[in-house]
Amino acid sequence: MVDLSGTANLMEDSMPAVPKFRRENLKPGQCLCEYCTAKCCRYFALPIDTPTTWKDFDYLRWFMMHGRVSVFVEGETWYLMVHSECRHLLPDHRCGTYDTRPEICRSYSTVDCEYDDDAVYDKFFETPEQIWEYAEAVLPPRRKRGGRKPFGVSLPVLASVG
Repeated sequence: MVDLSGTANLMEDSMPAVPKFRRENLKPGQCLCEYCTAKCCRYFALPIDTPTTWKDFDYLRWFMMHGRVSVFVEGETWYLMVHSECRHLLPDHRCGTYDTRPEICRSYSTVDCEYDDDAVYDKFFETPEQIWEYAEAVLPPRRKRGGRKPFGVSLPVLASVG
């Protein structure tokens, strides 16, 4: 049997815990961005209509099949989240176009930013399979394909046009 009793101390010694800077410790004139890894510049999220049909969920599934896309719900609002880093984000987590940045960036404030947020949502879907499984749980069963009859109207085929 291997003795692992000293493992915890080894890890504690080799990886000192770095306390996260707390928002309330900001001094006058300091900006919270100085302590952040630019969470707000690594994705964007758009509110979407609440999905209520198989077709709605199929669209969400399609969006999610295109790469780094997830869906989350906060309260009653559904969001489509696109994980895409701003192309002007610098290695030090600063904006490379700060003086000419878009208005949406200018109006963004650290007052309610997600610096302290642990990204916990009411619902969170990371894969198309997850959103489809949720749809199967909340929607009535789908009609089977192939069993439908064509519309009751049949059009005559013209043998010759003349």
